[in-house]
Amino acid sequence: MASDTSSIASDSSSIHHEYMRECIKLSLNAPAKPTNFRVGALLVAEPSHTILATGYTLELPGNTHAEQSALAKYAQQKGVDDPEHRLADAFPPPPPGSTDTKLAIYTSMEPCALRLSGNKTCAQRILDTRAQGWGVTKVYYGLKEPETFVGESAGVKMLTDAGIELEYVAGLEEEILTVTLAGHAHK
Repeated sequence: MASDTSSIASDSSSIHHEYMRECIKLSLNAPAKPTNFRVGALLVAEPSHTILATGYTLELPGNTHAEQSALAKYAQQKGVDDPEHRLADAFPPPPPGSTDTKLAIYTSMEPCALRLSGNKTCAQRILDTRAQGWGVTKVYYGLKEPETFVGESAGVKMLTDAGIELEYVAGLEEEILTVTLAGHAHK
């Protein structure tokens, strides 16, 4: 766990653990391959805790990550025809009097800050939601990105440096790691 995040204790009855378990369930839909991590993600409106979109690794065509899939699906729901290049268009400020004034992403693994494919990172996509002054303000994650592909991940640092709040949801690491690394050779 990084020192620039806060931690939610392993209270298995919390809404955060409930959502993290949902991320784990979503990640089971991702193919178990040695070339990717199996990750699940939820986009959630706060304070109502309404799930707006879900995603998992390789859900959409291409080499898609879970957060990328959830954000793209939400953008498409909002009528954005090119979420790859116009993601911010899906995140205008809420109208006055809106109940939900914040957005959070729950993800079973820390958002990536480097992709070997050269594709835009999940951390950058989260930051892109904020281009109109609104968007994702908080990320809940259940596992630090393993060093398998890109070495030490900088997703937490990139997001916190940009003012995104991160919370590490402790207590489900073993379960997440088992699902995340399915398809990888055991060392």
